[in-house]
Amino acid sequence: MAEKKNNNILRNFNPSETRGKIITCKAAVVYGPEEAFKIEEVEVHPPQKMEVRIKILFTSICHSDVDAWKAQPESRRAFYPRIFGHEASGIVESVGEGVNDVREGDYVVPIFQAECGECKLCTCEKTNTCESVSYTNTVMLSDGKSRFYTTDAKPIFHFLNTSTFSEYTVVHSACVVKLPSVADDTRILKRLTLLSCGVTTGVGAAWNVANVHSGSTVAIFGLGSVGLAVAEGARARGASKIIGIDINPHKFIKAQAMGVTEFINPKDEEKPVYEKIREMSEGGVHYSFECSGNSDVLRDAFLSSHEGWGLTVIVGIHLTPKTLPIHPMELFYGRRIVGSMFGGFKGKSQLPHFAQQCLQGVVKLDDFITHELPFHDINEAFQLLIAGKSLRCILHL
Repeated sequence: MAEKKNNNILRNFNPSETRGKIITCKAAVVYGPEEAFKIEEVEVHPPQKMEVRIKILFTSICHSDVDAWKAQPESRRAFYPRIFGHEASGIVESVGEGVNDVREGDYVVPIFQAECGECKLCTCEKTNTCESVSYTNTVMLSDGKSRFYTTDAKPIFHFLNTSTFSEYTVVHSACVVKLPSVADDTRILKRLTLLSCGVTTGVGAAWNVANVHSGSTVAIFGLGSVGLAVAEGARARGASKIIGIDINPHKFIKAQAMGVTEFINPKDEEKPVYEKIREMSEGGVHYSFECSGNSDVLRDAFLSSHEGWGLTVIVGIHLTPKTLPIHPMELFYGRRIVGSMFGGFKGKSQLPHFAQQCLQGVVKLDDFITHELPFHDINEAFQLLIAGKSLRCILHL
């Protein structure tokens, strides 16, 4: 028998009772860098103009959450207490003035990479960034105030436009994507949680940024969720050879099931990794993807691509002040390098179609979900990711 839809999960959900009111609910609050998450009561204020309040049903943990929790970079250390989280799915509880593309009861995913649809960046086909709602300044909402408060009225900082480690959250409408109607099935909604960041970032890097072509060769540095999503994207595009590079040998079995055809553990190699890849790919790969956020790895990724046409895509987040480890003259040999954010997807306008492709099996979302836990076990879920034992742990709220 098919799994029941969300009727049981939403048995206490009645927007008419909460619309326009402060909601008291559970959230995972952190009071300092690397401190344990505390599940406690918080107050979530109503959405203001162009905002949406969402009842979160599922959320998951990304390495960007871990980096921010560790207060990297240093400038983030002041923003506590805080509610992290940016991968989730849920249902719209209420909307603020001016919001007309989603309404109460719609199933949605929040996204950190906004698309207002009106600024000069959103109306340009060459970029998926938005100048109206940036992800770089997201500790409060657009009016400079929080929508989260402790029960003694102290403000709680937001995170990456989303703050999904809470039973309810408030986000700008530019950061809300309406899902297909079939998302009212619990199994489907749980999978689509992954589109908020990791899978979209990796698959999009292969499809939108690199435009991997059939028969091409690919090297992926770092086989976490994003790296494996790159592999999924390259596999779906018909890449002939997908080389995975990681220092954790336990990742190789999972990677093989997700499209990786060759493996390299840098710890086992006597020569530079880029030389090994050149030997394996007749002089270098067509596309290399740096998914680890390590500048030394970035250099290997760049030099592993083929002279004349090789393209390196930076997918990992580089938080240190180090600059690119590349001499300008090395670019004269025809290799190129480009950054990728959110896989080049324009969230509100392009993610619904991508969701349909995932549901049709073009991308196998189930393979990314390695663990599921109740929300109150969030500290355990964090440690699983830090220890390299999980790809994505889905938390049930």
